[in-house]
Amino acid sequence: MIQDSRIRILCVDDHPLLREGVAAIIGAQADMALVGQATDGREGIRQHRFLRPDVTLMDVRLPDMSGIDALIAIRSEFLNAQVIMLSTFQGDVEIRRALQAGACGFLLKTMPPSQFVAAIRQVHGGKKCVPADVATQLAEYLTEESLTAREIEILNLVAAGKRNSDVADTLSITEDTVKVHVRHIMEKLGANARTEAVVIAARRGIIQI
Repeated sequence: MIQDSRIRILCVDDHPLLREGVAAIIGAQADMALVGQATDGREGIRQHRFLRPDVTLMDVRLPDMSGIDALIAIRSEFLNAQVIMLSTFQGDVEIRRALQAGACGFLLKTMPPSQFVAAIRQVHGGKKCVPADVATQLAEYLTEESLTAREIEILNLVAAGKRNSDVADTLSITEDTVKVHVRHIMEKLGANARTEAVVIAARRGIIQI
């Protein structure tokens, strides 16, 4: 019996067009095989457990859970799992979280197919893959002060349309305390207004809206 030496790949993404595109690209490679697909994080974890793929392609944002949380769950069972995160966004916070959680690569969905398959081969060969544009995004904010957990909590409420008084009531703190937090958030993000702070935070992957 001849052993299949192709790189066995699992794709976890909730967008049908993306999955079909990945299937077509991988299907055209003599050294690769798409062995499974999943549309959410929990199914992706189950598929990984069952299929034991060589490389898993994981969307950062899935309908049931964060792709990074799914990555963490997979690596808690399979320490050497090779997972490449895929994203539409160049959010430095998501990139950093993914790499800290053990992702072998972080690719943007806008990258050319030739670079995409090269990245899969690179990761399968035991190397990390962070393209230049992703690395630049990381470096841009490397020295900036991170938002605290409380500041992120407040920013999520602001993004949901809550006024300072609403935020204060929700968190059982004073409105003056909320104002101080909001001012610190804007300073850290380089924003001139609450709305701008929300937009910047969403773009960087600090919050999801």
